[in-house]
Order: sequence, then C-alpha cells, then structure tokens
Amino acid sequence: MARFELQNLDNGQAGGSAETDIIFEMGMMYASGRDCEVDLVSAHKWFNIAAIKGCDRAARRRSELLRHMSKGQIASALHEAREWLKSH
Repeated sequence: MARFELQNLDNGQAGGSAETDIIFEMGMMYASGRDCEVDLVSAHKWFNIAAIKGCDRAARRRSELLRHMSKGQIASALHEAREWLKSH
C-alpha cells in the first residue's frame, strides 16, 4: 500500500489535498505500526511534511510524538523531512 502511494507522489498523480492526505497516512502508518514496525522518526518526518503542506491533524500528531522521542530522533526526523522536500 505505502509503495503505491509513494509512487503516486513521485509521478505527480496525487495533487493538492489528496497528496497531503497520503502523506498524513504515511505518518499514521509508521506511528501505529500498521503494516510495518513502529518508527517514530519516520512518523514524525511524514507528519512534519503534511503539516508544512497545511494539514492541522498532522501538526497535532507531530506534537504528540515529540513527547516520546529523543533529541537525536527529532533531529533525524527533521533532517529526513528537509531532504524529502528538497527532492520532491
């Protein structure tokens, strides 16, 4: 499921709010461990990207994650989000 959604983003097939919804769902997937291992760094990365694109739900989830993450994890998540945004 996630690979298909990311392919849609890379190919420009998902636009506007649909793109933001997909990115938010990626954060939910990693935060909850749905179809993958729980990965707070990846969850924060995707929530951060969705929040930047205007998703208030993502901003709230991102804030909730901060309580469970180390400073190093937060730095990694921010770095990964910046790198993703540069390349997309």
